[in-house]
Amino acid sequence: MRCLLKAPKKLPRVLTAAESQSILDACTRLRDRFLFAVLHESGVRVGEALGLRHEDIAAAERELAVVPRVNDNGARTKSRQSRQIPISAELVRLYADYLHGEYGDLDSDYVFVNLWGRPHGHPLAYPAVYDLVRRIRRSTGIDFDPHWFRHGTATRMLRDGVPIEVVSKILGHADLSTTLSVYGHLTAEDARRVLQDAGWFSGREVRL
Repeated sequence: MRCLLKAPKKLPRVLTAAESQSILDACTRLRDRFLFAVLHESGVRVGEALGLRHEDIAAAERELAVVPRVNDNGARTKSRQSRQIPISAELVRLYADYLHGEYGDLDSDYVFVNLWGRPHGHPLAYPAVYDLVRRIRRSTGIDFDPHWFRHGTATRMLRDGVPIEVVSKILGHADLSTTLSVYGHLTAEDARRVLQDAGWFSGREVRL
């Protein structure tokens, strides 16, 4: 009887803090910087970001809502349940700067819209985002995908000790096992650091 070795699971690609900063700094427009900042901080999928309405951003409460709905730009949320995501004061300020500096008095419910391309004022769609990604790739030399921001958010949270149940809720996973299957590598990767911080390898009672 042959024993088949299980192939190691490919780990998700994660943007480093320096790479994320380079991408944000390469954006010449506030709309584009705000889009990547939302992906970086909240961990939402790009389709969830493109479906955002102004009513979904509660500035005073510093919360962002992901709401499943039909979107004119074909953006999809994937998750069937609405969820609230805490965001920082810095992200709220960037949103305000974007509205004041570029959005102006445009009459649209959508947060991300065509401001320079056509049709003007229509919700931003996937092709426009991937055109932007290609431009940023060329200017930074970072061969990234928007979904890597999501992986980075989840990885940072888990490494900072955020309980996996909370991370799963923020990401909008229907089942905790989904979060574990994608990010379970962190338990092995970071176990030594956690044990070292707890003094597990020093001051032993038993000599080996």
